Amino acid sequence: MAKERGEKIVATNRRARHDYLIEDTYEAGMVLSGTEVKSLREGRASLVDGYAFIDAGEAWLDAVHIPEYTEGTWNNHAPRRKRKLLLHKQQIVKISHKTAQGGYTLVPLQIYFHDGRAKVEIAVAKGKREFDKRQALREKTDKREAERAMRSRNRLGE
Repeated sequence: MAKERGEKIVATNRRARHDYLIEDTYEAGMVLSGTEVKSLREGRASLVDGYAFIDAGEAWLDAVHIPEYTEGTWNNHAPRRKRKLLLHKQQIVKISHKTAQGGYTLVPLQIYFHDGRAKVEIAVAKGKREFDKRQALREKTDKREAERAMRSRNRLGE
């Protein structure tokens, strides 16, 4: 069987970019069972309620929903179990120091395959306030309207 190349995105957490101000991002491997990998290869996962945390010097991913593999037998996995993340010790120490400060948390941004291996992108993030969310949304719509106006002006000029 040929070795996989490139990246294949399985799931993204679009809500995290809206609700949090992303400071640092890290790529981490995951300890998965066989049926979890097969379910991910089918493109089935949800990061909606997921979060990550550091416990006793180890990084964990919790509440991420990877549904049971349809062809699995009695040894199928639990859909929402804690999964260990594979990070370097220095990265874990750096993340734990950052999250020990007030207001910072670890959120998963996306799950993907990189050269055939399942990875998760986690971010050290700070929660946005309501007015920050409104301001970001306003800036996004202003930028979209400006691009639309320039596009229509360029069409008229030709």
